[in-house]
Formats: sequence, structure tokens, C-alpha cells
Amino acid sequence: MRHRSRVRQDPTQPNLRQVHLIHAELLDELAAQDFMVRPGDLGENVLTCGVDLLGLPRGAQLHLGPEAVVEVTGLRNPCAQIEAFQPGLLRAVLDTDAQGNPVRKAGVMGVVLRGGTVQPGDAVRVVLPAGPHRPLDRV
Repeated sequence: MRHRSRVRQDPTQPNLRQVHLIHAELLDELAAQDFMVRPGDLGENVLTCGVDLLGLPRGAQLHLGPEAVVEVTGLRNPCAQIEAFQPGLLRAVLDTDAQGNPVRKAGVMGVVLRGGTVQPGDAVRVVLPAGPHRPLDRV
């Protein structure tokens, strides 16, 4: 999906938002805060479990099942549409750290390097890029 605000800024920039991945642990965190968020409600294409998506460096490759490969391009920047889904949800997925910097928790975005069928329960294998690693920023 191409983010409309990014296209308005520069329609020639590459689409770094082809696939949206969220860690299942976020849904558990939101449930503990009394939000009713089910898989797919936040628009994710892939829900992972046990993978520190937010801690991955830019360029990490996620091998999904036997064929598909997605390269992580950045953090999803949650928008106001999430607030319309459930009041308070935007604040729950967009926090701030002690220095006042935004902490984006709504998953990561990536581009497809190799397509393939991905099934529930498929293994996710992480391949890190050669160093030095660059932290994720919003895309």
C-alpha cells in the first residue's frame, strides 16, 4: 500500500510499504489495556509471534514459510484512522520515550523480495544484513 501523504510529497519515491507485519505480542499488550483488537484489525498482512520486529535493523530479511522473503524497510507510522477504530488506540501504539521521542509500536513495513504462499503457523526466519546495522525509522 502506498501512503497517500508520502505520494503527495513525492510521487516518484519508491513504495517501501508493500507488506505490514505486526508482532502478536502487541495484540496481547493491547488486550491488557482493554482494547479489543483481533488479527487483521490494524491492517497487517502478517502476524508474527516470538520475533522482535521493532528491534530489527533496516534491511533485515524475513523468510516466511518455504518461499516468501520480505525485506524490512521501516516502522509503521500509525495514523489517526487507528483512533477512529477504537478511541485511545492511537496513543497505545504511538508512545513517547523519556526524552519525548516517538515510540512506534504498530509493526513494521517491508517490501517483497520473493513471493510465495504464507500459511498460518509457518516459520519465520530472520536474516540480518551485514553490519553496521541501521535502526528502523518510520516509512
